[in-house]
Amino acid sequence: MADEILTIREVAELLKINEKTAYKLASAGKIPGFKVGGSWRFQRQEIANWIKRKVEEQQGAAGAHDERSRHLPKIRCAQAAIGRLG
Repeated sequence: MADEILTIREVAELLKINEKTAYKLASAGKIPGFKVGGSWRFQRQEIANWIKRKVEEQQGAAGAHDERSRHLPKIRCAQAAIGRLG
């Protein structure tokens, strides 16, 4: 379901990060989300798009600096998260 809404916990699990880190990223506007009654919520498709952009940025930076192998673990983790989004 493209318009599925996720909680901070679900986004943290998806990104394989701590909930506090997800909260900090959302509060800083670094991941796309919105608040409902003081609680963070995220559209699944927006998170998928954000991940894709991050992967592209990492790949571009890796190619530009010839450091692709250093970024591959992060890229693979992001690609796995995209796969879990279905």
